[in-house]
Amino acid sequence: MNNIDLKGKTVFVTGAAGFIGSNLVLELLKTQSPINIVGIDNMNDYYDISIKEWRLEQIEACDSEHTESKWTFVKGDISDSALINSLFDEYKFDIVVNLAAQAGVRYSITNPEAYMKSNMIGFYNILEACRHSYDNGAKGVEHLVYASSSSVYGSNKKVPYSTDDKVDNPVSLYAATKKSNELMAHAYSKLYNIPSTGLRFFTVYGPAGRPDMAYFGFTNKLIKGETIQIFNFGNCKRDFTYIDDIVEGVKRVMAGAPSREIGEDGLPIPPYAVYNIGNQNPENLLDFVDILQQELIHAEVLPADYDFEAHKELVPMQAGDVPVTFADTSALERDFGFKPSTTLRTGLRKFAQWYKKFYEV
Repeated sequence: MNNIDLKGKTVFVTGAAGFIGSNLVLELLKTQSPINIVGIDNMNDYYDISIKEWRLEQIEACDSEHTESKWTFVKGDISDSALINSLFDEYKFDIVVNLAAQAGVRYSITNPEAYMKSNMIGFYNILEACRHSYDNGAKGVEHLVYASSSSVYGSNKKVPYSTDDKVDNPVSLYAATKKSNELMAHAYSKLYNIPSTGLRFFTVYGPAGRPDMAYFGFTNKLIKGETIQIFNFGNCKRDFTYIDDIVEGVKRVMAGAPSREIGEDGLPIPPYAVYNIGNQNPENLLDFVDILQQELIHAEVLPADYDFEAHKELVPMQAGDVPVTFADTSALERDFGFKPSTTLRTGLRKFAQWYKKFYEV
């Protein structure tokens, strides 16, 4: 592994107004200054744009405190190859973290085109720009880190999910695009010696998260007195991973690029790696909802006498969903000395407190 000191580097973060992207930028500004960060986001309205704007405001405030660092935000789309190429030419990125993607399993059933544009063409543009960063003997990109997803495991029966498992049976287009990203990165790592690391994230949650995620959607509905639907009659298990743990994992991985080596054939051995980042502790969906309701009451988002039973409906499994996600994170722990550890109650408490403040409940 090639260790990289992030301080003084120029880092490109795509999806910088997104949940993981914005938290990563904040963490880098706080812990790795001086650092030069360029963020891009298309600010689409897949979910409430005011949350994305709030995240950017947090970054601006943090940036003003760390004057030795530089934060630049570009509103744009990674599927725009001319824009991506011009940014690479201008800033000469040392590290690229590709978090921009059309997220969500269910939305990929109703709007597949968005996934092809962002997840396939957008990622291809990033790979091409990384490839050409070495033109004319330039040092170029030292490490490409990109978001994959636990959804690549599809309906694998073997748990916990290991990065050694075969993942050739996606059950959603979203999962197929993420698996494709890993294949594309492998090809580019082999052909052009680009050090790349894919990260399979497991159900990320926390303050200012994505409103299309269950915990956020449940909260929105409960406040309005609507009924929440719990799929597979509550027999789903999810490896919920708190945002701070995800960001710590990403930051450590950024600083440890796969080593470039030449094989016996005189060609590069692909400097390529994939890791799971999950909590290694799947929670039953009914238990999760129980803790969520306790924390919403604790934060005074909901009244103490709220009748949850009247607002819960157990329903069958949805297309594209899987019954369990469970991360084997032993490789991450082995190579980076880190494994997520935030408890579900701690994470949901922080979410409930943020929700009360943000929505002025």
